Amino acid sequence: MLNLRVNIDPHSGFCFGVVYAIEMAEDILEEEGRLFCLGDIVHNDEEVKRLEKKGLKIINHDELGDIRDAKVLIRAHGEPPSTYSLAVDNNLELIDASCPVVLKLQNRIKNSFDKKETIYIYGKPGHAEVVGLLGQTNNQAVVFQDIAELDIPSLPRELTLYSQTTKSTDKFYQITRLLTEAGIRVNPNDTICRQVSNRDKELRDFARHFDKIVFVSGTKSSNGKVLYQVCKNTNPDTYFISNAAELEKQWFKPGDTVGICGATSTPMWLMESVRDELLTY
Repeated sequence: MLNLRVNIDPHSGFCFGVVYAIEMAEDILEEEGRLFCLGDIVHNDEEVKRLEKKGLKIINHDELGDIRDAKVLIRAHGEPPSTYSLAVDNNLELIDASCPVVLKLQNRIKNSFDKKETIYIYGKPGHAEVVGLLGQTNNQAVVFQDIAELDIPSLPRELTLYSQTTKSTDKFYQITRLLTEAGIRVNPNDTICRQVSNRDKELRDFARHFDKIVFVSGTKSSNGKVLYQVCKNTNPDTYFISNAAELEKQWFKPGDTVGICGATSTPMWLMESVRDELLTY
């Protein structure tokens, strides 16, 4: 026996937006046994599999066009206006579990667009949330992940800056500063969710207190990739897994202290299963 001492980070796990979406899905599945969901309800394969066993069916936007007279869940990431228009045409009942933080951001971007402001969005192109944000501007806003992608001399002299809710706060203000220093008048809108952005500092503090860190996340989670790197930079003995079956006993020495943490899309039950497996070593 290795006699590992294992602790789960109490701050890890679902953000409130994901909790809201999953609870809504579970309520309907318990009553009806079937529910469509537009895109993965959360970027964690294990949680998706759990809900699929209850009757959740994941569909994409192409498949949505073929569905009629059904209930469809809108996940926490939100959707563009075109999705709501299609729902009306196809007599679909949308169960809207869009995160309130995302909805507020969509409304702010729509207001800016209506005022004919030039909108730039700091976010990941193609990400579900960003697709919904772009939809508020008839896909006219500019999306970028890094300021290096922008040709600063050719930028408009005045622009309105928004951010995907899960991006780095520090990076957002760095971008604002660099644009301002380049002589651009920036109207910055800090729309980053603090429950997500504060995870950086919390994880650094957590990771330095253990011999080994096991970071649990789905491979599709952008948030998971970022937070894993935060842990790895703080504690080089950090390992990324998606489930308990991916653990390797040779990672650990007798008496090691092990911290388990995860992304905002990682369910607590999954981290608990990893803990239970480690305690058998």
